[in-house]
Amino acid sequence: MRWEQVAPPRAASAASVLLSAAQQGPTVLTDLTIPPFDAAGLAAVVETLRGSCDAVLVGEHQNRPDFPPTLMAALVAEAGGVPWVTLACRDRNRLVLEQELAGLAVAGVDGVLCVTGDGRAQGVRPEVTQVFDLDGTRLAAMASEAGHAVAVPEAPSAFPQALRPSRLVQKQRAGADLAVLNHVRTAGEVAAFMAAARSLGLTIPVIAAVAVYTDERSATVLQNFPGLHVDADQLTQVLGASDVRSAGIDMAVSEARALLAVEGVVGVNLSGLASGAGASAGAQVKAEIGHRIREGR
Repeated sequence: MRWEQVAPPRAASAASVLLSAAQQGPTVLTDLTIPPFDAAGLAAVVETLRGSCDAVLVGEHQNRPDFPPTLMAALVAEAGGVPWVTLACRDRNRLVLEQELAGLAVAGVDGVLCVTGDGRAQGVRPEVTQVFDLDGTRLAAMASEAGHAVAVPEAPSAFPQALRPSRLVQKQRAGADLAVLNHVRTAGEVAAFMAAARSLGLTIPVIAAVAVYTDERSATVLQNFPGLHVDADQLTQVLGASDVRSAGIDMAVSEARALLAVEGVVGVNLSGLASGAGASAGAQVKAEIGHRIREGR
């Protein structure tokens, strides 16, 4: 028997809510931080975040698996959220990624964030193999060809730092519609990165990351995440405040305003655990920050 390769069905070319919002004014993309395999918990967090952001970013973690991307998109949409779903190449071969892209189109995803994915840390699920059939740039091209709105990540402060602007331009050429930057220490670093990238031809909108933490645990999670950088002076100021929660929220709003003042930055990604008191508490923190950003407070 001869087997023929069948291309996945092309996604509908419906407009992306997030990309449309990026044309109107300050855009808020909020990390969806939830307990794994908890549909009810996911719905509760999405409900808390509704109205405070334009879309939620469904992440993927090498040490904390969750429902598959297609189901995550459907659950977020069912709860009234606008899902942008991360697809990583670490644990999926090309065939499975093609299946996910086709399924996400049916599930009604607003867009996909295409990443290569960090290698699994030593000692984390050593019995599980890692794939890497593709990298994030090739996946972005494949997702764009399938009709999806496509976001790509970039880490302005990561080694080799001088090549990061041109890397992002290459991802734009591959089909990216939007870039989501990793945390850097200051808005000035983002401004320098943006100037360099735009001089090389970057035209897609960029969303910069805001570190959200309101206690020791949520700060530690950000500090220990690969490729992320948090300003040490701000960290000391927030954690030393008499009201750490309020100080963390105020700092995040201030950082967001500074980033939104950078030419080419159209929005912010509220990123991090936000609170060590659980998913509900973290969502409430992010919702307050998002409302203040959108209302100019």
